Amino acid sequence: MTIAVLGATGGQGSAVVAALLEAGQQVRAVVRDPAGGRARALAASGVEVVPGEMTDADSLVTAFRGATAAYGLTTPFEDGLDAEVAQGEAIIEAARRVSLPHLVMASVASADRHTGIPHFETKARVEQALTRADLPATVVAPTYFYDNALGALDEIAAGEIAMALPADTPLQQVSRLDLGRVVAAVVADPGTWVGRRIEVAGDDPTPEQMARIVGDAANGPVAFRRIPLERVWQANPDMAAMFTYLTASGYHVDLAALRADFPGIQWQSFADWAHEQTWPAPGR
Repeated sequence: MTIAVLGATGGQGSAVVAALLEAGQQVRAVVRDPAGGRARALAASGVEVVPGEMTDADSLVTAFRGATAAYGLTTPFEDGLDAEVAQGEAIIEAARRVSLPHLVMASVASADRHTGIPHFETKARVEQALTRADLPATVVAPTYFYDNALGALDEIAAGEIAMALPADTPLQQVSRLDLGRVVAAVVADPGTWVGRRIEVAGDDPTPEQMARIVGDAANGPVAFRRIPLERVWQANPDMAAMFTYLTASGYHVDLAALRADFPGIQWQSFADWAHEQTWPAPGR
């Protein structure tokens, strides 16, 4: 089997590559710049590296040709919401043109719930395009990533984690590597997973618990500070819409059922993940 992975040098794609290699699969990394440092590191580790642009179906046709499966992902955070839909359409078109045996498409948990969150709605549009294309495909939809806690290390150094959620609201999350392990299990068993949509979470700590766990891992006190949603609405309406939804509803992953579906995955808790990271010493 050869599995093509888009965005293979990014956070999510590199985790999928790592999980596929862990599972003994042959990986073809599809990257924008094969000469870049991360791409060269993949090539040095034995991964096949090929060029591909997520909005260019022709380049993706070349990248997908001969692959057993592909992992596709889209993002609105570089070129905008319409660009994310265009990425999804190009990936789907390329898979159709080469008769790809199995396309695993990344989405986001709750994208099918009409949340009104802009970057959830674009992924919903990609999922709808995938359904219309009637390809052999699986949608893998992760919740919030543990790794988002690494986005404000200066705050942790100052002894706090700040989020626009109530302190006691559980937040379903997952490690990128566990998402990759789900993808590896899905491509290894297409007969079970083609035609299905899988929402993925590994744990559901509250923000207050997250702060305490990170403090334990960083060997210093870390407190939770709630950011008023009004401030987020002024700065980033997309993120504000997401945190409004997470406050009022939250994700709806059935953790017990997910574990039953993927018994071979150990599932990192947030605490397991946090203790594997390198944190600044709080307050020092």
